[in-house]
Amino acid sequence: MLRRASVALAALVAVLGAVFAPTAAHAAKTPVVFVHGYTGNASNWATAMSVFRSAGYASSELYAYEYNSYGDNRTNAAGLRTFVDNVLSRTGASQVDIVNHSMGGLVSQWYLKQLGGAAKTRHLASIAGANHGTTSAGACLIFITCQQMYPGSSYIATISAGDETPAPTRYATWYSACDGVILPYTSTRLSGATNNLVACQTHIGFLADVLVIGQIRSFLAT
Repeated sequence: MLRRASVALAALVAVLGAVFAPTAAHAAKTPVVFVHGYTGNASNWATAMSVFRSAGYASSELYAYEYNSYGDNRTNAAGLRTFVDNVLSRTGASQVDIVNHSMGGLVSQWYLKQLGGAAKTRHLASIAGANHGTTSAGACLIFITCQQMYPGSSYIATISAGDETPAPTRYATWYSACDGVILPYTSTRLSGATNNLVACQTHIGFLADVLVIGQIRSFLAT
């Protein structure tokens, strides 16, 4: 009788264990930090975050950094450093992936090359980044950010000096002749990066281009 009771109890425990067993744990991914462009904000990344979530990212792995579009990009880069450190502390990750757009390229590069960010950045994906400046910044030279974004500025000379894509970070860019804001459009290209020419996409259109965003997601998975 005792033996049968023990068998029955074991069977009950097995059934309850199957019913209340936790679901498979979420496969943790490298947190992604999105960096907007001139006059942008976190809402610019709504489509990108949706695409990333559909690919298995948790909302707790997706972050949008906001900064002052009219302030010094060196200060903006220092803010990015603090933001990344907070993301790493919150998630327990050792590195992040950075996805930037437009002037966000300048902010990201200063962080990686001048503030030691390369060691904490696994991938850098630059979408229509003003990586070597844009002549369209001539329309807003009253602001220091536009001065820094103009081709030939001391800011650009600093981040372009030496190796444009220092290890261990992996780099990729997406750019298009139809951009209309980054002039010349080839300014986005970085020596040593995987540079992807998009047939025809506008500067703002990139932010809603699910094909490009999907390519970026695949790049971050490498």
